[in-house]
Amino acid sequence: MAQPAQASVADRLLIAPEIDAALRAGRSVVALESTLISHGLPYPANIEVARASEAAVRDAGAVPATIAVRDGRLLVGLSDADLEALATAATGTVRKAARPSLALAVDAGGWAATTVSATMIVAHAAAIRTFATGGIGGVHRGALGRGNGSGEPGNAATIDISSDLEELARTPMAVVCAGPKAILDVPATLEYLETRGVPVVAVGQAELPGFFATSLGVPAPASVPDVPAAARLAATHLGLGLGGAILICVPVPASEALSRADATDAIERATAEADAAGVAGPALTPWLLARIGELTDGASIRANTALIVNNARVAGAVAVYLAGGGVTRS
Repeated sequence: MAQPAQASVADRLLIAPEIDAALRAGRSVVALESTLISHGLPYPANIEVARASEAAVRDAGAVPATIAVRDGRLLVGLSDADLEALATAATGTVRKAARPSLALAVDAGGWAATTVSATMIVAHAAAIRTFATGGIGGVHRGALGRGNGSGEPGNAATIDISSDLEELARTPMAVVCAGPKAILDVPATLEYLETRGVPVVAVGQAELPGFFATSLGVPAPASVPDVPAAARLAATHLGLGLGGAILICVPVPASEALSRADATDAIERATAEADAAGVAGPALTPWLLARIGELTDGASIRANTALIVNNARVAGAVAVYLAGGGVTRS
């Protein structure tokens, strides 16, 4: 049934029965984004990782809630047929919904896949406190400009900064990821998050996970030894009522990780090629990820899929802890 134009986020929620029952019973639920399916990976890898992520959440004892937009409704929980529809949709037929474009996606009708920011908005409205994604967006290289060393202006700032960061600052949630996407200006992203009051915590290592690689040599602002410690810290942060998220950063499984050298080389080459080709704006991230996949003979795609599923498993354990069930897996 069509919703009135003034309907709020809560009014537009369509929560799947299993998820609604879990939330009412105080059981653990993990939100999953849908742009990884529609815009992040090629078919059939996209549907395979979507199903594997939901299975990983269940294996940890929680209920998965993949989120998307369809015909003006905010879907909390997708059927397997819905996942297949997103995975096989023709290029350009599924919108990408973030906070700035969520109203456009709702108003336009049809399918839209939710990014980190839109997924957090919908999940929070549904009272879901844990969210798993791959890597977060952040400050793009060149976003803050670059001086030329003589006191004169250098390259102009693009101010290309993902709305993910503002959402993390405003929406209370435990967000599990593999760190900021390595194609970004990672140190600047960490500075932005620190300014906005978002704690960033690495699990099991002193360095921030490097997305495709276990690390790219950037020190983490804070670290905890294992998943149970991360879950306890998330509970403390959310309990304080500070109003924003905590970012729990988990390294890609070592068996699928790129070496630091290989990841850095592929990122630098792809970035240089994008600059030369004039690729910028919303097209930049998917272009870079696809090109890095080519440069690494698919190794970065395998790492990406492995980290997505691993993050879902960890988020499931965190959600179980937040629901009062403790953590038995690390």
